[in-house]
Amino acid sequence: MALQKNKVYRAEIMDYTTDGSGVARIDGMAVFVPNTAVGDQCDIRIVKVNKKMAFGRVERIIIPSADRIEPECPVAGKCGGCCYQHISYDAELLAKYKKVDDALTRLGGVPNALEGITGSEQTTRYRNKAQYPVGQDAHGTYVGFYRTHSHDIVRTEHCLIQAERADRLAQEVCAWMDAHQITAYDANTQKGLIRHIYVRTGAVSGETHLCLVTTRGKIPQQEDLIERLTKAEPSLVGIVVNINKRSDNVILGEHTLTLWGEPVLQDSLCGNVFRLSPHAFYQVNHAQTEHLYAYALGRAGLTGRETVIDLYCGAGTITLALAAKAKRVIGVEIVPEAIENAKENAARNGVENVEFLCADAGQAAMLLAERGERPDVLTVDPPRKGLDEQAVEAICKMQPPRIVYVSCDPATLARDVKRFTAQGYRLIHAHAFDLFPRTKHIETVVLLSQ
Repeated sequence: MALQKNKVYRAEIMDYTTDGSGVARIDGMAVFVPNTAVGDQCDIRIVKVNKKMAFGRVERIIIPSADRIEPECPVAGKCGGCCYQHISYDAELLAKYKKVDDALTRLGGVPNALEGITGSEQTTRYRNKAQYPVGQDAHGTYVGFYRTHSHDIVRTEHCLIQAERADRLAQEVCAWMDAHQITAYDANTQKGLIRHIYVRTGAVSGETHLCLVTTRGKIPQQEDLIERLTKAEPSLVGIVVNINKRSDNVILGEHTLTLWGEPVLQDSLCGNVFRLSPHAFYQVNHAQTEHLYAYALGRAGLTGRETVIDLYCGAGTITLALAAKAKRVIGVEIVPEAIENAKENAARNGVENVEFLCADAGQAAMLLAERGERPDVLTVDPPRKGLDEQAVEAICKMQPPRIVYVSCDPATLARDVKRFTAQGYRLIHAHAFDLFPRTKHIETVVLLSQ
């Protein structure tokens, strides 16, 4: 008998989806239920039924899971940022391990490949990057994070995974906006000035940098804003304005102006000093990134004689770490500002055995293959969509004996592993690193060998 919408069923949560929702089986059908834990026995109201699956919400928990805990965050279950605030960290790590292992097994065709998962010592206040959308209502200006599958901002004054100084600066910007009747951008009307408040913090340097994302470059009451922010946070080294006139969901526009202080944030990672523009990619969990990069470097097996190509190099964080152990490294990145950062970072750290190309990864790989580059090791750290077919084809044309793939999405990683396997590569090692406690995200490093 088919499940009925709005009807309440009693069931036990047996597993998690890749997005962190619980999974129950009712009358033979998988039912996805947010904010549940494996082992919960609960009453579930069906809210949507498809041909092969259904979606529900918890009406009442009859017997709670042994993994269930009381969330510390007051907006847990409402904000779309975290999905594991209600379970123990050990249970979260197990769920993430299973997520990666399942992807590599089912989509990648390599069962039992995942060797382990490294958890984060810090599960709160670990992020060095905060991007707050700004909203306004009858009570004034506020920041928060989007509700799942919507553009509704859940008001959040204190986010437990962001740095406290980022929260503090965001509240100061809101107070400044209210004091001067400065409008927040409204995506529906496409009117208003302030779109996002973007704060970066340096784990080693202790520096803080604020980027105000706006619809135009002229900012009213600038002196008051600068005075408020520098008084609220003595570690603030710079305030910049990024102009974004787009109507889509992309946070940053192309042009950035310096309002006060330094145009970039400085920090250290793996022994190198980096100056980071707002556009430059930099992993959000500093301590875990050092563990991840150390593992990736170890799997690269460098002896000082190798040529390495690093695709999606960002500001050169992995590139410079590779250069310390290789003969020569070529970094590739499509974002011009990030490439300029990478070149400056190499010069600042006295690294001379590197070359940087500003190009799409697939096009650059093809260009490098055509000019006869035969890397001993190739590293990739792509966005969540993974590699496109052109990039895989070009990489295989260069025939690197070893490929170290750093991934932030198990599904696209598994798909790409299968593509490389079809070209004669074999997955040798795989290890997961939790850089994003309490959220659904997970990083994985794999070594592929010819």
